[in-house]
Amino acid sequence: MSTPSGDDDASGIPPRPPLPTRTGDNLHAQWQAKKAELETHVSHARDQIDQANERIKERTGRDLVLAIVVGVLIGAVIVSSLLLVKWSFVIVGLAIVLLAIWELALALRVGGRHVDVWPQLVVGAALTLGGYFAEPWLCWVMLFVAVFVVVVWRLLGQMIVRDGRTYGDVLTDVLAGGFIQVYVPFLAAITFLLLRQPRGEWWVLGFIIVVVVADTAAYASGLLFGRGGRHPMAPRVSPKKTWEGFAGAVVASLAAGALIGQFMLDIPWWAGLILGAGLVASATLGDLGESLLKRDLGIKDMSSWLPGHGGLLDRLDSILPSAVVALALFHLFTPLAAA
Repeated sequence: MSTPSGDDDASGIPPRPPLPTRTGDNLHAQWQAKKAELETHVSHARDQIDQANERIKERTGRDLVLAIVVGVLIGAVIVSSLLLVKWSFVIVGLAIVLLAIWELALALRVGGRHVDVWPQLVVGAALTLGGYFAEPWLCWVMLFVAVFVVVVWRLLGQMIVRDGRTYGDVLTDVLAGGFIQVYVPFLAAITFLLLRQPRGEWWVLGFIIVVVVADTAAYASGLLFGRGGRHPMAPRVSPKKTWEGFAGAVVASLAAGALIGQFMLDIPWWAGLILGAGLVASATLGDLGESLLKRDLGIKDMSSWLPGHGGLLDRLDSILPSAVVALALFHLFTPLAAA
């Protein structure tokens, strides 16, 4: 009888070779490890973003992440309405104007002014639409009519109520009502006057972009270089606005104006620089003007309708006055584009 070799067991059957490791199990384990590592990095990055956002929110009172999301959504609506179907911006703009009138009227009421909301909305809507559908000279007539209507309505209402308000209070109410029509629907009508021009949608989009770039650059530059309100522009009006922020806004708006002027509006780069300079000036004055109004009313924001931004007028304060500059420069530089 032969002796079994060392590789055989007692039964004479050779041992079974070890099973090979399955490739699928290795890939799954590697995938799980990579997934866990990625989740760790994402969680760490999210924590850093949240911490930075909290620091910014502590300094400015704004939720930066939420403000960016809301701003992108609003920007998408405006851009699509301007570039897809030109007249659709009239619908979007009218809705914004009506909400802004309502917002300003409520803010003035909080400040103790008596404002009649529904007459403001009706005549404000007519004045706004006049910018797109009426002749330019007729817009001035409609402005006069709108102010006349809201003033007479307020005086008649005061005569009926007789609540003992002084003549000075009634005069303040009348001025507040007329101010709403000039500030919101009339400046919006100027925007629509620009929109109805040949290639006006590009000019509207262009000047809005420059103003938004200026506001964003002022915000970022103020955070980076104006910490602690190093050099405030107007401490009694808006303590958080600094010359560092304004310098950043000027540089950014000049660059944006030159680029947009040459590649979007077909005007020379130097004309784009003038456009950027004019818009940053009007945007800054509009921002400071609304800050003065809010300080007079004793409020921080016009409303809380836009998360991370405040109210509609907290975003329109720079855009509405800039429409006047954009329309004037359109008529000044259009011959250059045609040449």
